[in-house]
Amino acid sequence: MGGEGWGNVQWLYFYPESNQMQRQIVILGTGGTIAGVAASADDDLNYTAAQIGVDQLVAAVPGLRAFDLHCEQVAQIDSKDMSHAIWQALAQRVAHHAARADVAAIVVTHGTDTLEETAYFVQRVLAPTLPVVFTAAMRPASSAQADGPGNLLAAVRVAQSGAVTGVSVVMAGAVFAAAEVRKLHSQRLDAFGADTGPLARVDDSVSVERQTATQPALGLARVARDPSAWPRVEIVTNHASADGRIVDALLAQGVDGLIAAGTGNGSLSVGLEAALRRAQSQGVRVLRASRCALGRVASTEGSLPGCGTLSAPQARVELLLDLMAD
Repeated sequence: MGGEGWGNVQWLYFYPESNQMQRQIVILGTGGTIAGVAASADDDLNYTAAQIGVDQLVAAVPGLRAFDLHCEQVAQIDSKDMSHAIWQALAQRVAHHAARADVAAIVVTHGTDTLEETAYFVQRVLAPTLPVVFTAAMRPASSAQADGPGNLLAAVRVAQSGAVTGVSVVMAGAVFAAAEVRKLHSQRLDAFGADTGPLARVDDSVSVERQTATQPALGLARVARDPSAWPRVEIVTNHASADGRIVDALLAQGVDGLIAAGTGNGSLSVGLEAALRRAQSQGVRVLRASRCALGRVASTEGSLPGCGTLSAPQARVELLLDLMAD
């Protein structure tokens, strides 16, 4: 580890340990674009996700040969199809490997579509003290300009360094906290960001820019029940002419919780807010989020409670886990 400063800013640099000092890094695969294949190396859009196993992904990156790695396939899906059952299985496998004395860190390969909510789920359930690093890709593995290999190598370097503990996301050379990360763009390689910026940056070394506080683990017991019996929490969005009928329809179907992705600072139309208050009066838990990608939602006294800095999908995870405590 080395460091240097400029003015009031201090950077810490973490370098990979020698092979003799290394403990094992476990790589858990779940599919996604990083494991996707298209018919042509020139096609970065028309591909099928989750076609290549995690062992093959690792074998295709020469730089990973310097690390002691163990690979395990937890799931093989396009992350738009992420499920509670896979969340449960993934949390169980992360907890299993995190408890091993010979494991230094865990890396999870994932699709980008639901990455921010899966990473947040694992952080809230486990709050691991060792590094658990999620990574992904915006281009399939078959692409002539695939970004997956570089992201995977960077994730392993961050994991091995120990510079960032808990759950983080590594994409395009930046390291983001699980509770702060957002997918901001549909196609750019640097598609992820955070309102407060990255925790660290990575190339040949890992430079830490700041730390972030984390909440205590809720524990695996919180999510041990059959996933088909988990509470139903849905997201509804405020928009022009939002009248709340979608809320009434969900009430009729037996919804347990609602995240209202409001405009701006979580603002809601008169009709939608009235419907949400009806739901609340019938025992449905309601949280306000924002449909904006960045920024916090204040919890104003007398209004429906805000979710703070969480995105709507992350707020859904928070409410889901809270309801499972009842």
